[in-house]
Amino acid sequence: MNVGRILVNTLVAISLSSVLSASGHGTHWGYTGHEGPQNWGSLSADYGLCKSGKSQSPINITSSVTVEAGDLEKIVFDYNTDISSVINNGHTVQVNFDEGSTIMVDNIKFPLVQFHFHTPSENQIEGKKFPLEGHFVHATKDGSLAVVALMFEDGAENPFIKKVWTKMPHDAGKKESLSISANEVNALLPQDKSYYRFNGSLTTPPCSEGVRWLVLKNYTTISKEQTKEFLELFHHANNRPIQSINARKVIK
Repeated sequence: MNVGRILVNTLVAISLSSVLSASGHGTHWGYTGHEGPQNWGSLSADYGLCKSGKSQSPINITSSVTVEAGDLEKIVFDYNTDISSVINNGHTVQVNFDEGSTIMVDNIKFPLVQFHFHTPSENQIEGKKFPLEGHFVHATKDGSLAVVALMFEDGAENPFIKKVWTKMPHDAGKKESLSISANEVNALLPQDKSYYRFNGSLTTPPCSEGVRWLVLKNYTTISKEQTKEFLELFHHANNRPIQSINARKVIK
């Protein structure tokens, strides 16, 4: 298995076991206690970047770190395939897409692999935490990664989330079939797809860097009851704390 495939498997893993097979050995991590984010960098030599990396995610996007880019290219979305399954991988709920959907960034076509959730949000905007953040994960065959982040704010019940939550497994490692059309996926996204862009990392071990982060400026809604249902599934938050911006800038 090549390095690019290992990187993709780490983020896109259908279950924790596939993460372990990618690295060749198992190192457990989590969001609480000794295995929590503050200790990830010490759990394994493979996770060293979680502690020493200089371009880590998530971040707080503030006016002091953003720069204007009048020619910031639009993300070309081509989400034309359906969602086929939902998985509880022990750390989050993840929905998987049939092959064929992509985005285009930097003249590179990034295939869409999966969409998963964190509560509360991992990234922040001007210090604001959102009740839920969704990550559309895209990966090329050579291991290049691009993540589109969508924030959910308190408001009306979300019909997309209702479909996912109705089918999401309550036991880690379980998978259920789920049928959501490409049209419903596109309806979840805001019409105005302007975004913030920065270079970052995986927000889970091994915290590998070089990830293109594309955080949408416009949001969708989720009801407080839906957020509570997700939180109760894992009994705790599943977000990594904000990381230092260091020398990076956010393009808007």
